[in-house]
Amino acid sequence: MKSTYIIVLGLIILNFSCKTTVNTDTNNSVNNTVPKREHTVQALLWQQQSAEYKALTHQAYNLAKMYLDNALANKKENSKPLAIVTDIDETVLDNSPYNARMVKYDVDYTSSTWNAWGKEAKAKAVPGALDFFNYADSKGVAVYYISNRKIIQLEETIANLKTKGFPKANTNTVLLRTTTNGKEIRRNDVEKTHEIIMLLGDNLSDFSDLFDNQPTKKRNNLVEELKSKFGKKFIVLPNPMYGDWETKGIYESSYKWSGKQKDSIRKSKLRLH
Repeated sequence: MKSTYIIVLGLIILNFSCKTTVNTDTNNSVNNTVPKREHTVQALLWQQQSAEYKALTHQAYNLAKMYLDNALANKKENSKPLAIVTDIDETVLDNSPYNARMVKYDVDYTSSTWNAWGKEAKAKAVPGALDFFNYADSKGVAVYYISNRKIIQLEETIANLKTKGFPKANTNTVLLRTTTNGKEIRRNDVEKTHEIIMLLGDNLSDFSDLFDNQPTKKRNNLVEELKSKFGKKFIVLPNPMYGDWETKGIYESSYKWSGKQKDSIRKSKLRLH
């Protein structure tokens, strides 16, 4: 009787173990599908949590203030009014909560979710940005916000900027995208009436159309050619979450890669030496 009991108990344990093994294998199979935005988590955490991120943005705006003071001291008589051109997203406003939501809900970027986030008008100011632009405004320097947000987002974009205290945010100074991603036309419009003494952005295309639609190698070569401008007329803000460095560079301007292909491309471009 005792031996029969032991045999039965053994069969039950074996059966349970087999079921557990099958269920675990099934779960692993599911988990082998990498979440869509998993590769952005470290970058996102760095931007939201690290003191280093804040140190870099303050450093950028401290440099901007030094260059602005120098430009003011050397302003020529009868010259055009001075102006600063700045990008908005990840330069003036921090949209990392939108990127965090993509991670949480395992979804990629879409214009509809991005527009919905914009309508909330809750993006916080990038550290250092508010003090700098209000300082520039107090010195009589015009501020133009040139962004590739779509023109349909104009009302909420102005509202967000105003709510956070950014100066002179209105339909004349907030220049959003209409027909083309390139910003050169809008920068040229500003130059018709003002002397642009400084440009700020997190993406190299915020500074010159030379960087538009360029692959990684070309972008890096151009930076070397223009290196004397960075930290002076060109002030770069850190953004490891997204940008042309990824879409135009890493993914080679293609939006057709599958998630698995993107994962493979990212790993293939890691330098080992």
